[in-house]
Amino acid sequence: MKTLGIIPARYASTRFPGKPLALIGGKTMIERVYIQCIKSSLNDVIVATDNERIYKHVKAFGRVIMTSTNHQSGTDRCNEVLEKISREEKFDYVINIQGDEPFIAPKQIDLLNSLLDGKVEIATLIKKIENQEQLFNANVVKVVIGVIHQALYFSRSAIPNIRGKSEQDWLGHQTFFKHIGMYAYRADILQKIAALKQTNLEKAESLEQLRWLEHGYSIHTAETNLETFGIDSPEDLKKAEEELSL
Repeated sequence: MKTLGIIPARYASTRFPGKPLALIGGKTMIERVYIQCIKSSLNDVIVATDNERIYKHVKAFGRVIMTSTNHQSGTDRCNEVLEKISREEKFDYVINIQGDEPFIAPKQIDLLNSLLDGKVEIATLIKKIENQEQLFNANVVKVVIGVIHQALYFSRSAIPNIRGKSEQDWLGHQTFFKHIGMYAYRADILQKIAALKQTNLEKAESLEQLRWLEHGYSIHTAETNLETFGIDSPEDLKKAEEELSL
């Protein structure tokens, strides 16, 4: 299978404008993500941006494609890149890598890539939840899976509900998983899901993957034991600098 890694990188951000160009230890965040990606088993890596400054910056060290400013998600941006290169290059799968995780482990990308056998439609990673804070934090997306490791549902709520048990004891009675927001799409499936309209569940939870499930697409999962570290605000840059010094 031939897999393309795409890193969506928007300049506009309510909480952190210009985030991809923020410096961490002398390198921009987007360059650090790119460096980690090219260490993986991906066949190629492209940054997808809607900003001229980011485009010119990435052009100096890697491959980049300018995309529309109208996209609502990284999935849509990935689809535009695939469409633009499809006449000259063919890929079986696309992996959408978060542009705000400068320390993404190549092993995580490799794990996701290892699932892609031509039959898998969509794939993503999950990690065991080990503390109460994560379990009941609405910003941490939870996922329940079936016996063949396919995602059954994603939610900002703690699921499943453990009936008859105090919430503080839930972790002792059930294995809970959180979602790691990196997706692999089979090329033909990416084109199809990018054309889907929003669904009620997606709107309710503000999770685009629910749109895919509602339309009958399967999402395969693999469990990772590696933690991710995303940068959502300028304050997170201090944590990133501390990570470099470890």
